[in-house]
Amino acid sequence: MGSLVKDYFAVQWKRTPDSIYHVAVMPCFDKKLEASRADFFNEIYQTRDVDCVITSGEVEKMLLQENINLNDMEEHRLDALYSNDVEDQLTNHQGNSAGGYLEHIAKFAAVHILETNIEKLTYTVLRNQDFQEVTVEISGKPPLKFALAYGFRNIQNIVQKLKRGKCQYHFVEIMACPSACNNGGGQIRSEPNETQKNRLQAVEKIYSSVDVVDPFELKPVEELYEKWLGGKGSQKAYAMLHTHYHAVEKSNNAINIKW
Repeated sequence: MGSLVKDYFAVQWKRTPDSIYHVAVMPCFDKKLEASRADFFNEIYQTRDVDCVITSGEVEKMLLQENINLNDMEEHRLDALYSNDVEDQLTNHQGNSAGGYLEHIAKFAAVHILETNIEKLTYTVLRNQDFQEVTVEISGKPPLKFALAYGFRNIQNIVQKLKRGKCQYHFVEIMACPSACNNGGGQIRSEPNETQKNRLQAVEKIYSSVDVVDPFELKPVEELYEKWLGGKGSQKAYAMLHTHYHAVEKSNNAINIKW
């Protein structure tokens, strides 16, 4: 979204990237660190792709400080970034409450690698509900294996498999928080008379009520690839949509020194 706002929409609005202040509301405090990475900084205009990240919990605090109750606010139509048939409604992509893309990628891979359509994926629970796997297979071709691992205990399990060279998965969806992003550290916490489990279930119910739309069926997505990126698989598409991760060098401060 940072690339879209500061590159594509900046051109559409006839503005330079540094004249746009981009705020993202996220369920996760780590998104603040992600937005501050050097990869997402425009050296020419000296501006970040995302200028400010605030969590949903922080939004709640801001509303309380201003004595604003959202239930008392007048409803307005959603602002449309581009013209399409679903511009006035919230939409979601295929997948679970993690906000990840395992399901979308698995179905995409089934079509382009196994040449078959998969309507519904079967998730197999392994050690716990936050560690599941999906296998997509057809007769005569090697199966495709996917997994989701939420929470550090399950992430450690995946890392150990990688270190031993025994990770059989083609794609792993990793989320730091148990129960994924709907239970993110930056989310609004439960009330005194409410358990966190009940709060999570309420959030899940709202999240699942949003209509799911396949991005490949959205004309604006196709238009963006053509008008903005010069087609799928282009050099600009890789530059704007792909992220590269780098090893973080350990600092030798007093906390890290082993005495």
